[in-house]
Amino acid sequence: MVVTRKTGLEELLERFVTREQARFYLEHSGVPFEPYEAEQAAHDEALARLEAALPGGVRSQLVGRSFLPTFAFGERDLVVTLGPDGMVVNVAKYLRGAQPILAFNPDPSTIDGILIPFRLGEAAEAVRGVLDGDYRVREVTMARATLGDGQSLLAFNDLFIGRKTHVSARYHLTHGRRSEDQSSSGIIVSTGAGSTGWLSSVLNGAAGVVEPFAGAMAVAPVREGFRFAWDAPKLCFSVREPFASKASSAGIVWGEVRARETLEVVSQMPQDGVIFSDGVEADYLSFDSGAVASISVAQEKARLVAA
Repeated sequence: MVVTRKTGLEELLERFVTREQARFYLEHSGVPFEPYEAEQAAHDEALARLEAALPGGVRSQLVGRSFLPTFAFGERDLVVTLGPDGMVVNVAKYLRGAQPILAFNPDPSTIDGILIPFRLGEAAEAVRGVLDGDYRVREVTMARATLGDGQSLLAFNDLFIGRKTHVSARYHLTHGRRSEDQSSSGIIVSTGAGSTGWLSSVLNGAAGVVEPFAGAMAVAPVREGFRFAWDAPKLCFSVREPFASKASSAGIVWGEVRARETLEVVSQMPQDGVIFSDGVEADYLSFDSGAVASISVAQEKARLVAA
């Protein structure tokens, strides 16, 4: 199963129908059109090279990223991604078996490829190795949010718990033996793989606020970056902008959730409460008043084919 995403040009064509109209709109707004054409050309060439490298006689299918929430992968599927690191993130949380993910970087000149160990020149050998069972995997810990009615959502990088509009979210939070009502702009729960993503942005902001009062040395550990191993059996949570008042507290703003532990959140939001993962706001769990969410280390692990 080869998973790809829409290019910038393809998204423009959904808006403007033709290249000429898209070019006219962008250039009259002072935005060059050529980078979109270059990205499309690089994508088309990369996809052609990958398809040419697939072994003959092996069934293959292209899957658009937008179809992932409803696509049913088979237990014996080899899942191949062609795109940026976010493609790996998006795919991993929708797998329900032990399918390996083989990731290819379509354009190393523009894509960092932290999660993408293979280049297209290695495609034929890498695909054949996985099909023959001759490969290694790197396991990545994931997070799971489970509601009282049984609905659940996996996260490769992080979970967001709060309001759709990111305005004040109200809920009751329980971590270990501590419990309190809170009002904040939401909770971020990060895996090791996500500890250099959204969580690091939260920490950078916190360090920037504290530094004028505590000094650079006091926030140096945060400035240097907080990260933990991809396979570490734990999660880290941070409460964004907690507000202390007569009705809400700000005593539980940071902590870890280890294997077999849970972070419990009870919604106090009449409407627009949500839980989504890995920045995909369109695919979310409704989290309105009375809903109870248990956040834990997932039993499932993402299995990335290693170079």
